[in-house]
Amino acid sequence: MHIAWTSFLIAFVVLLFVPGPDFVLVTGNAMRSSRAGWVTAAGVTCGLMVHACLATLGLSALVAAAPAAMTAVKLLGAAYLGYLGFSTLRRARAAAAAPSESAVPDRPLRALFLRGVLGDVLNPKVMLLFLTLVPQAIDPHAPAMPQAALLSGVVVAGFALFWSLVVPLARSISGLLAAPRRRRLFERGCGAALIGMAAAVAGS
Repeated sequence: MHIAWTSFLIAFVVLLFVPGPDFVLVTGNAMRSSRAGWVTAAGVTCGLMVHACLATLGLSALVAAAPAAMTAVKLLGAAYLGYLGFSTLRRARAAAAAPSESAVPDRPLRALFLRGVLGDVLNPKVMLLFLTLVPQAIDPHAPAMPQAALLSGVVVAGFALFWSLVVPLARSISGLLAAPRRRRLFERGCGAALIGMAAAVAGS
């Protein structure tokens, strides 16, 4: 079995450092607290595991091959990203109207985890990442499923390692956002980024 590890890993590292909705969610919550960041990262990683299992079983390929199903996934993902973006903007407005930042309650950790899972599961670009990256590295002369499982596992593990670096880094620079005005600007930026990504997903 000769998996094309070199090209696979180079392409994966490049994609890893391209900011996406997951990055905005994880860093935004990590700026608020370490626990929020870690829980969101755990949710995102679980969402990745769902995509990895579906890609290994071939279900994602079937969805991508059916135009109507792919369109439905794309629109649903865009709608959810838009919802997250507008929710973040509302949170920033609530913080601006509150007499102190403590007046704006933090979301329960379970809600943050579910946001991470759904934000990843409903992102069609994550599905396409597995469908474009993994098959190109598979040895066509060997059984496909074990290779797909191995490569998908590497993708999930790579992202988990990436989040283990992102969350502490986000916390280390959170002091820059200690001022309520800076934090509101940051949250507005995150909200606008999510809405922009939703528009990009819907229009792609």
